[in-house]
Amino acid sequence: MPDVELNVSTASQGGHAVVTATGELDLYTAPRLQAALAGLLRGQIDRIVVDLAGVEFCDSTGMNVLLAAMKRMKEQGGSLELAAPRPAVKRILQVTGLDTVFTVTDDAAPALD
Repeated sequence: MPDVELNVSTASQGGHAVVTATGELDLYTAPRLQAALAGLLRGQIDRIVVDLAGVEFCDSTGMNVLLAAMKRMKEQGGSLELAAPRPAVKRILQVTGLDTVFTVTDDAAPALD
């Protein structure tokens, strides 16, 4: 099994947070993203933007982590958006119909404005 890596970092300002993921988001690495999102969901955050510009691959496990976090955010009256997905990830969103479920933007930069 090759070493597959996912790096996750968060930045927050006020009630907004940006989660930046780089690498591959799959069965083995999704718990890292899940842990970062869970930490934010326990805080006073009303908007999370997940920057996917550095994610080269995302499987169903990764999508389920994002969906679960979005559902929790909605239950708390907040929102979760996906930003800058690469073509491979964008294709998964389109094929599964999740591009109509998530708010998808081309850029994560304005998230902390």
